[in-house]
Amino acid sequence: MKILILGAGGTGGYFGGRLHQGGADVTFLVREARAQHIASHGLMLESPKDKVTLQVKTVLAGQVKPEYDVVILACKAYDLASSIAAITPAMGTNNSAHTCVLPLLNGISHIATLDAAFGQQRVMGGVCQISATLTQDGVVKSMMDSHALVWGARDPAHAGLAQELGTPFANTVLDWRVSDTIMLDMWEKLTFLSTLAGMTCLMRASVGDILAAPGGAQAITRYLDACIAIATHEGYAPRSAAIERYRAMLCTPGSALTASMLRDLENGGPIEADHIVGCVLEKARAHGVDEGMLAVAFAHLKAYEVRRGRK
Repeated sequence: MKILILGAGGTGGYFGGRLHQGGADVTFLVREARAQHIASHGLMLESPKDKVTLQVKTVLAGQVKPEYDVVILACKAYDLASSIAAITPAMGTNNSAHTCVLPLLNGISHIATLDAAFGQQRVMGGVCQISATLTQDGVVKSMMDSHALVWGARDPAHAGLAQELGTPFANTVLDWRVSDTIMLDMWEKLTFLSTLAGMTCLMRASVGDILAAPGGAQAITRYLDACIAIATHEGYAPRSAAIERYRAMLCTPGSALTASMLRDLENGGPIEADHIVGCVLEKARAHGVDEGMLAVAFAHLKAYEVRRGRK
């Protein structure tokens, strides 16, 4: 199986590097500067458990050919349009190619965009759990001990390929599984992530600090309950085990937990406001669900984007 990974940053670089380390046929689609850095220094991975330098294959946008089985899309949601343009040559034509794309983006709205570009029969569903970044020295640095990836077929046409993808992952140190309920998995993650990002960004504080503030616990619970109701209206009611896990993570006094979006915001960078909070707010209004906390969080994030754009 041949795998193309868009980018060699935090998410794509780490998962792709571990696949290469396990013997998989992996190529990274990168910009010229990143390709030159990898050629000179290798793909450097760092985690709490190890440090490795890998000699990997790279390709530039103008060199991509339709010769891959799976394209792993690990970009930020606000870069989706340019990412689709970059991987289109690898996808070939709908009539002749078997290549499928596995997106690891936050949110749900990117699925419809990818379906429109390549057809549902060529777009899997996927979620991942990782906290990694690309340092100024070009190192893919993970801050977590565990790294999980879940994917699954959304169409019978790629069900076999989804299962086959497990073979290269079987030789890695990653936690992975093929899911028969991938859209439910995606909605469960969005339910939690929207609450965490929306609340920690709105309050500019960790979960523990929010809980210590008057009304903080009630605000988090109101946001989470709204997201659960939205997912349920969409036909993907979160499972009780997931809800219990999310409530525990969001209601632990003293917790230092924050969303990566808060770090992006505090660093003055771009954020996935529309894809993590805005899309959920839109669904809340469509289904008549309590939108109070979501609306305030989204307005806060968009005001930041306005201010950032002015600077």
